[in-house]
Amino acid sequence: MSPADAAPPTPRPYRVVQWATGALGRSVIRGVLDHPNLELAGVWVHSAEKAGADAAVLAGRPPAGILATRELDEILALEADCVVYSPGRAGDPFADLDTICALLASGKNLICMNGLVYPYAHGPHLATELEQACKRGGATVHGSGFNGGFMADVMPLVLSRLSRRITHVYARQCLDFARHPSWRMVHRMIGFGKAEEEFLRSLRPSRTAMRALFSESLHLIAAGLRVDLDEIDVDVDHRLAGADFETAAGLIPRGTVAAARWTFSGLAGGRPVITFEVIHKADARQTPEWGRPGYAVRVHGRPSLTLTTDEEWVSDAISAAAAHALNSIPVVCAAEPGIRTYLDLPLITGRMDADPLDVL
Repeated sequence: MSPADAAPPTPRPYRVVQWATGALGRSVIRGVLDHPNLELAGVWVHSAEKAGADAAVLAGRPPAGILATRELDEILALEADCVVYSPGRAGDPFADLDTICALLASGKNLICMNGLVYPYAHGPHLATELEQACKRGGATVHGSGFNGGFMADVMPLVLSRLSRRITHVYARQCLDFARHPSWRMVHRMIGFGKAEEEFLRSLRPSRTAMRALFSESLHLIAAGLRVDLDEIDVDVDHRLAGADFETAAGLIPRGTVAAARWTFSGLAGGRPVITFEVIHKADARQTPEWGRPGYAVRVHGRPSLTLTTDEEWVSDAISAAAAHALNSIPVVCAAEPGIRTYLDLPLITGRMDADPLDVL
C-alpha cells in the first residue's frame, strides 16, 4: 500500500478537565465519557469528602480510573487541552481570577460556565489579566452557559440578523423553582422564604452580584449591535406568599418572599436600548403575576421579531448548558490565544449521532 492509500490518522481526543462536580459538572463528566472525541483528564472538587473518589462514580457512572482532587497544582500539572470551569457561583468576576489565570498560564484553554461571556464589561483590569495569562500559556478563555451565554445574549443576537434599524432588544426569563431541591439555592441565594425585611437587607450584595453577572450579556449584545452603553440600570421588585406552601426545597411560609423580578436596562443616549427581565418564582402556581415560566426575546426593528417559549421547550437546562460547553471545545481549542467571546468564534453546533445512548 502506498502512503497515498493509507487511511488518515485518527484525531487525538481532546483531553478535558472538569472543575467542580455540582449538577452541571457531573453532566459535563458524563458527556465527556460518552463522547468519542473527548477524554477525561482530571477533575477538581470542592469538598474533602469527594477528594480521591473516582470522578466517573461521582457522576453516576462505573469507575473510569480518574481520581478527583482538591489540589490546584495537581490540575496544573496535567496534560490537558481544556478546562470546563463551573464552580457553581457567579457574580464576582474577580473572585476566582487567580485560579483562572493559573489554569490559562499552564497552557489549558478554559470554558467558563459562571461568567466571562464578555469580560470587557468589567473594565480593563480584568481583561488585561486574562489576556496576559492567555499569552503566557498560549491559551484561550471563553464564557459559555445557558441563561447567560445563550438565551440572554446569543439568542437575541441570532434573531437580530433578521432585522434592520433595530431600536430595542428585550429578553425575559422566568424560572419556576418549585421542584428545585436545594434550600441553599432557593433560600440563601435567591431569597425565597425570607422575611421581607431580611430580603431587603440582602439586596445590596445581591444587586452587585446580579449586575456583574448580567452586565456581561448586556454588553455582549451591545457590542454585537455596535452600540456603546452609557450605563446599566438595575431595578428589583418582589412578592410575598399569600399562604403557606411547600416546594421541593422546603416550606415557604405565608408573608415571606415568594417571587422576585430583576430588570436590567442598558442605556444609550439617555434611553433603554437593551432590557432584560429575570423573574424567579418559588412556585409559579402561587404567584401568577409577571407571566408564566419560560423565555422570550423581542427585537424591535424592521421587521420586529418575537420568540417565546414555555418552560418545557428544553427538557433539561443543565444538560443543555453542559452540551453548550462540550460542543465549544474544538472551536475554543482551535482559536487564537486570548479572550474569545461568541462574537469572535465561528458557529458552534452540536454533533449528529445515531447512537441513542449518547445523552448527557
